[in-house]
Order: sequence, then structure tokens, then C-alpha cells
Amino acid sequence: MLITRRTMALGALSVLGACVSAGDRSGGGGVYRAPDPAPRIVPDAGWDAWVEGFKGRAAGRGISQGTLDAAFREAGFIPEVIEKDRNQTEFTRTLEDYLNIAASDERVSLGRQRYAQYGSTLAAIESRYGVEGNVVAAVWGLESFFGTRRGNVPVISALSTLAYEGRRAEFFESQLVAALKILQAGDISPGAMTGSWAGAMGHTQFIPTSYLAFAVDFTGDGRRDIWSEDPTDALASTAAYLAKSGWTRGLPWGMEVVVPAGFNAGLLGRGKGRSAAEWQGSGVRSADGRALAGGSIIAGGNGGGAPYFLLTQNFATILRYNNAQNYAIGVGHLSDRLLGRGAVQAAFGPDATGMTQGDRQALQRALSAAGFDTGGTDGVMGAKTRAAISAYQASVGLPVTGEPSLELLRRLR
Repeated sequence: MLITRRTMALGALSVLGACVSAGDRSGGGGVYRAPDPAPRIVPDAGWDAWVEGFKGRAAGRGISQGTLDAAFREAGFIPEVIEKDRNQTEFTRTLEDYLNIAASDERVSLGRQRYAQYGSTLAAIESRYGVEGNVVAAVWGLESFFGTRRGNVPVISALSTLAYEGRRAEFFESQLVAALKILQAGDISPGAMTGSWAGAMGHTQFIPTSYLAFAVDFTGDGRRDIWSEDPTDALASTAAYLAKSGWTRGLPWGMEVVVPAGFNAGLLGRGKGRSAAEWQGSGVRSADGRALAGGSIIAGGNGGGAPYFLLTQNFATILRYNNAQNYAIGVGHLSDRLLGRGAVQAAFGPDATGMTQGDRQALQRALSAAGFDTGGTDGVMGAKTRAAISAYQASVGLPVTGEPSLELLRRLR
């Protein structure tokens, strides 16, 4: 999730830039990569002047001089943060691509290990907050690849840089004040308060205002520590967020369903909910044999059609965490995979270019065989695959578009 999409409207919790939106290392689906180098702080007289003015405003909002001095002692202007904010790429991914990333073999494998490793902790969190452990773990998996991509940008420097830059000054100044309140409460030291370039922090990528609203000290050590190697407080804080947003224990987020031939497409769409009995009476069944739940059914296929997903009220609760349909389905599907359930059963069909996942994987294999590295053969047309396409097109004198096509696949075969 890019911070523009939810934080402005809903006071968002997370950024999701660490893994699904911006962490692709391959054609698209392999999402883990080594941490980026720490960003460089550079002298900037304008930032210095802005900070001096800000300190007066912060003091008026209850921030002590000692906190301000400690917070800004090592802080500074980070040009890279401005570059990232101004050059966010809004990838429009199909649900098929998104699930290939969100529930990649790599993520599911690591997730099952982490789910087993922290099983007793997640069970205790579920007992207190009523949010199933596999759901909490799935959020963890999408937000920071189970803690492996928590971000290494100094939060005070990042937020002050963005507030000073001014494009969304009011929002980022409010986050900066919230971050200072976190420091003042003693939950973390300024040097250890790191996160994403936009100020999202910890295992499940809380922005400061959401931290103040929802973070909890589950370990009982006196600090709400979402930054450390121990994810306990971060996982509990995520459960607290979902619980306060309306999560119902025991209700599935949704499920893949099979609709009968001739099913009325007018019944599809969020907001057109029916009871489980009504759906069953209409001939709908779950893809894996589970009992149906009440909710709405959507078509997730490329261009409509199968696969179909029945979405419950708990799906709407996940949307409170990140208001993006693909994200919420990704969390739900990954949560099922962590329990050992299988991948989506129905085929998604051809994409807008007329290519199936098999076609896209064949294109990646052909490009790699021709010496143009796609970084993987997952069928997701991510940045590395598009760069490989562009390089191939340039090498043979074709117009350089970076776009996949069946004609390109035929040419490479």
C-alpha cells in the first residue's frame, strides 16, 4: 500500500511498500530482497529553519524541550525521501498477480514457519483480542514479509523532511508530532525509531498516529515495542486494531466459491450481500467444501468471471486496515494458506493482453534463455520482467515498450 491511498482519507496504519507494492525482486512475484542501504542525511539550511519553527509549534502541543532536543540531535534532511514521495509508481495489478505475490511459495513457506514459531504467542493474542492468529500473521506477512523488511529510515528525519517539503505538510507534521509523543512516552529511543521512507514502523507498519491509537504493551515490559526482533507487541497491536474495527471471531474473512451455470451476474458485487442459506439455495458452494457464510460475492477473474469470492463482514474489517480490495483478499487468502489450505482453484483466464499466466511464464523463460534476466518465472510482469522486455526489444530493433504480448512470445519461441 502506498501511503497516498489510505493515510489521507482514513488515518492509515500501514504502507505496504516493504513487500507487495515495492519490494519485487523478480518478474513480480518473488518479493523478498535484501534491505536497502540506510538513506543519507545531507545539510539543508531550509530544513534547519523549518525545524526551528516547528519546535515552537510542537511545544505548544505538549512536546517537551528535552524530547525535541533528543529527537533532532541526529536528525536531518533526507533527499531520497522526497524522491520516493514524488515518484511513487501506482502499480495496477490484477488480483491474479497480487495473489501470486501475496501468497508466493516463498512467503507461504516462511509464513508457516513463523506461524508455528509464534503459535503460542498468537494463541494468547487471539484469546485476549478475539482475532485469529493466522489472520494476524497474514497481515504481518504482507506488511513486512514476517519482519524481514521493517524499514531502516530514521522516522524523525523522514517525517520532518516530508513536512518541510510541503506537498502534504499538514499530514506529515501531524505524524511527526505523534512520533515525538511516542518518544516522549519512552516506548523507543530516537536512534531506534526507524521505518519506511513515509514513517510507517515495525513489523506491521504502523504510522505514528495509528500507533498512538492502537499499539499495546502485550509483553508487559512497560513499552509498546513494535520495532524489536520480538514481534509480540506488533502482532498484538494489529489484533487490537482489527478488534476495535469490528472483527468477529469465528467468522471467515471470505472464501472462494463456485457459482452454478447461468448464475445471475446482477447478484455480484460488494454491498449485495445475502445469507448463507440464500446463497446455498442459489446453487453456490464453497470451492473447498467448507460451509458457506453470509456476505457478498465478487468476480475476481481477469476481465470478470471465475474465480469468485464470497466476502464477509470480516473482509470489511480488513479494509479498515488497508482500504484496497486486493490487499484484503491477499490477507485473507494468505491467512488460509498459513493453515495449510490450498491455492485458488479456478483459473483466472487471460489478462488484458490476452495472455494467461502460463503464457507470461513462458515469456519469462524465453527471455531468460535469450540472455535477458527476468529474475524469476512467476508470471507476474513486474519491473524486472518489463526491463528485460525493453532490453530485448532494443536488441532486435523493435519499438521499446516494455509491454508483454503474445506476438512477443511467438517471436521468442
